[in-house]
Order: sequence, then C-alpha cells, then structure tokens
Amino acid sequence: MTSFLSLIDRVSDFFGHIAKLVILCLVISMIYEVVARYIFDAPTLWAFDISYMLNGTIFLLGAAFTLQADAHVRIDFLSSRLSHKMQQFLNGFCYSFLLGPCFSVFTYIAGKKAYKAFVTNEVENVSPWAPVVWPFYSVIALGLGIFALQFFCEGIKYLRREKIPGEHAGEIDNVEIDKAGENS
Repeated sequence: MTSFLSLIDRVSDFFGHIAKLVILCLVISMIYEVVARYIFDAPTLWAFDISYMLNGTIFLLGAAFTLQADAHVRIDFLSSRLSHKMQQFLNGFCYSFLLGPCFSVFTYIAGKKAYKAFVTNEVENVSPWAPVVWPFYSVIALGLGIFALQFFCEGIKYLRREKIPGEHAGEIDNVEIDKAGENS
C-alpha cells in the first residue's frame, strides 16, 4: 500500500513540475502577444484562448501537487481546536469519502466531454481562432483524475495517522516579527 501511495505522490509531483513548465509557456506567449500588439501593431488571434487554456492547465495539473505538499489554503479555525487524532480522522474521512469520490465523478464527466469533443472535432465557437478543444478538455480530465487520486492518497495517509494537518506549513509560520514590526 505504501508503494502505491508513493506512486501517486510521484505522479502528482511529476505533473506539478509540468505545470511549472506551462507557466513558462504562458509567460512567453503573453510577452509575444504584448510585443506583437503594441510594438508591431499586429495582435494575435490566439492569445486569449492560449491564456485561458494554459491558466486552466496550470491550475489543474498543479492542484494535486499542491494538495500533496499541503500548500493549499487551510481554513481551520474550528478543526484546529480538535485533537490531532480527530483532525486526522476528519481530514481522512472528508478526503476519502467526500472529496475523492466527488472529483472522481468530475473526472468521469470531463473525460466524457473530452472524448465527445475529440470525436466531433469540436472547436471553440466564441473565438476567431477557433481551436479544437479536446486537448484542453483532456487536460481538464487528467488534472481532475490526478487530483482525485491525490485526495484518496492523502485521505489514507490521514486515516493511517501518517500525516498531521498543517504539519508542512509554509514559510509564513517561520517569519518572526520584531518589536518595530519589521520582518527579520
């Protein structure tokens, strides 16, 4: 079981790194658009479509990585008052029996939509560029699927008491404020 959980973590990590590379692609494409539009007075047809597709790709491929790294926003003003054992149970239950199944259903729906778009060669109707949309829909399904798997993985870790909520807190917890109110 541990090797299977480790595999899911590695898959999430891999696609998280892919999302980081997609950020670079987004930056390059937007710089190209700005230069083409304002310096050469030749805006592109594809800039808007590429920007929302790459933003969606970054978000969806990075979601599982963020969950695995415990880098997501955690609103825990109620659960933080519970014991670690109860927090682990609550997170494990919610991840394994609520969020994991919900995102599995979302994955199935997105996969069906991607397949239909592929078969019908669907294009973006509101865009002058009119790109085919099945690649983007496929990334949506892939990202949701990885996210669902990571929910199950994290849920199992919490239920097995291998992970404590908030134990991988970000750098903000390590910042000390001196008496003058400046960061040190």
